[in-house]
Amino acid sequence: MPHLEFHSLWELTYVGHPPGRFLADRGVRVTLDELRDGSIIGNHLEKLKGRNVLIATSDQLTTALALIELDGVAQRLVLCPPGLPSEHISSILDVATIDAVISDHLSPETAALNVERIICGPRVVSGSYEHSKSYETEWVLLTSGTSGLPKLVSHTLSSLMGAITNDETPEVPTVWSTFYDIRRYGGLQILLRALLGQASIVLSDASESVGDFLVRAGTNGVTRISGTPSHWRRVLLSPMKHRINPQYIRLSGEIADQTILDSLRTFYPSAKISHAFASTEAGVAFDVIDGFAGFPASIIQRHERGVELKIESGSLRIRSPRVANGYLGNEGDRIASDQGFVDTGDMVELRGDRYYFVGRRGGVINVGGMKVYPEDVEAVINRHPRVRMSLVKARRNSIVGAIVVADVVAAPASDIGGSPCDLKTLETQILEWCREELAPYKVPAAIRFVSSINVGASGKVARANV
Repeated sequence: MPHLEFHSLWELTYVGHPPGRFLADRGVRVTLDELRDGSIIGNHLEKLKGRNVLIATSDQLTTALALIELDGVAQRLVLCPPGLPSEHISSILDVATIDAVISDHLSPETAALNVERIICGPRVVSGSYEHSKSYETEWVLLTSGTSGLPKLVSHTLSSLMGAITNDETPEVPTVWSTFYDIRRYGGLQILLRALLGQASIVLSDASESVGDFLVRAGTNGVTRISGTPSHWRRVLLSPMKHRINPQYIRLSGEIADQTILDSLRTFYPSAKISHAFASTEAGVAFDVIDGFAGFPASIIQRHERGVELKIESGSLRIRSPRVANGYLGNEGDRIASDQGFVDTGDMVELRGDRYYFVGRRGGVINVGGMKVYPEDVEAVINRHPRVRMSLVKARRNSIVGAIVVADVVAAPASDIGGSPCDLKTLETQILEWCREELAPYKVPAAIRFVSSINVGASGKVARANV
């Protein structure tokens, strides 16, 4: 049965809506005034009432506009990120019982199916269309970071916006941007922050270089911007990093080590810098705004806005109203325990009065029975002044099972005002640096210097053993 005791995204977007707000991608800008007076879906809106809709567009802007129009109208919305194998799409269509597809192209996976297919783009059609509030729409996001079939995580608009508050006086105008794709949890959070916070948003494009995106973000007056630490390391490597002048920088998705926080503070001294912990299943748990890596141990004792945290067997666990409802098609694979806590799998260590993230439980390297978290070693390597980015991984070894090795992106000596040295000398310096701070089994056995480190579609470093 439909539920009427809620607000749709359409309603919340236009509450107190100031003029001039816009959504923009690489080639198109759509104002919210245009959307209010028209539609990208047009006369199809009536057909989509109560449907289970897959949104599978090549661009993020069409997805964003469709979400605004369809929340409260559709029964279920499934956000499909680009680049999924056809067999994954076919499985998603089946598991989510999709009976309508919105896209900007005719997909071979849906062409032969008995579903409503609507082809549209970010062009707004003028006219009067009823955005009836009939359903508390289920929002379904896909997990990332796995090589197999992604899981379908079920949220509501309420759980997705649980961490978003409008208790700040917004800058005039506020313009958000994000390196994330809005079809992933991290990017969707920023889209909702912009829409519910009376702001505009500039969307990224996977085919666009970091430099070109920074130029476009600066041209559009971006004041708040988010991304993973890997995104931000690539920004700081770009000669176009000066083209933005953000007032607020947000990091999430990976461990924010002290080096990246300090580097951002140095280059963007006027920006407020925050790093947040969140996951697709657990939602946003907390933000850290004191400028330091990790988080104060006192956070564990807080119960703010219904969020409870605890550490069990070294991993962070979360209970809150922001936790997803469950997995579609995997009802036996539970998100939370009987007590309602989600085991995030993110391992932490208490050092003094602060917890520090050391890595993912599933990503540990076993060196002769000793556990090594790659992120823990990377945090040390990244502190070296001649290092801009690193990737630590395992290499098979017949004696101890695995050894630690590292790929390193070196900074030119001119960037730090130092004297040039050959890479062999730099390798020796980095290894000595590691020996001073790490247990012997954690010290890389070899370092390979590379020009770049691959960052996946989720914005996180692509990790794979060699």
